Amino acid sequence: MILSTPYGVLLTVAYDGTDFAGWASQKNARTVEDALRGAIRALDPRADGPRGASRTDAGVHAHGQLAAFDTTLRIPARGWVLALNQHMPDDACVRSARMIHAGYNPRFSSRMKRYRYSLVFDKVRDPHLRHSHWRIGYEMDMDAMAREAEAIVGTHDFAAFRAAGDDRHTTTRTLRSVTVARSPTDRRMWSVTFEGTAFLYNMVRILTGTLVDVGRGRLPAGTIVRALAGKDRALAGQTAPAHGLVLEHIDVDLPEQDAESWPP
Repeated sequence: MILSTPYGVLLTVAYDGTDFAGWASQKNARTVEDALRGAIRALDPRADGPRGASRTDAGVHAHGQLAAFDTTLRIPARGWVLALNQHMPDDACVRSARMIHAGYNPRFSSRMKRYRYSLVFDKVRDPHLRHSHWRIGYEMDMDAMAREAEAIVGTHDFAAFRAAGDDRHTTTRTLRSVTVARSPTDRRMWSVTFEGTAFLYNMVRILTGTLVDVGRGRLPAGTIVRALAGKDRALAGQTAPAHGLVLEHIDVDLPEQDAESWPP
């Protein structure tokens, strides 16, 4: 059924970023945005979107990326999930759909994003974790790493923790929490979880790399504080590899609180 007035659909999208050049559409590169657009257009060639909430880098994964599009094709939320996934590649999937007003953009409605960086401490590589964890083969002081992470929480100028390609004028961001935790099921595995309102380009990966450098003794305690004050990338540590990073969740304002969604 074709409607006279368009409406919006908000999707939750998960993907293994290993073979993608990131979320955002690029010329002559395989991206998640283009894969999702192709699936949407296969059902409705006139659809407008998708509009993503976060621009993940090449190799970065997602459990909870959000993307919206507008359509006049009347399909229930369950139908959108099942039909779109018939056109999605094996390394990306629509996990849920929710009806929303036309023109809705999750990027401008975001209140909080949660990223998790996964580490595995192992002298020998584990092939099952090669695309999801950064393997650390040297000794680490995880207590020192956790203490260093405390300095990240709060509102700071994170100019020292962004990649050279980030040309935004405003570099002040607010992080609500940073948690360093060991897996309850595998003592080799640790994670660093960041929750904040917004992030700079490569900010999470540079923060994680700096924490690891402090934990291994390559950089002294207090490096985060000094880098924040100095606003100089050279004062921070290495950039952690992309494959350990996952966009877990994005909290957004939803004006249609009782809107149809699936799974419920």
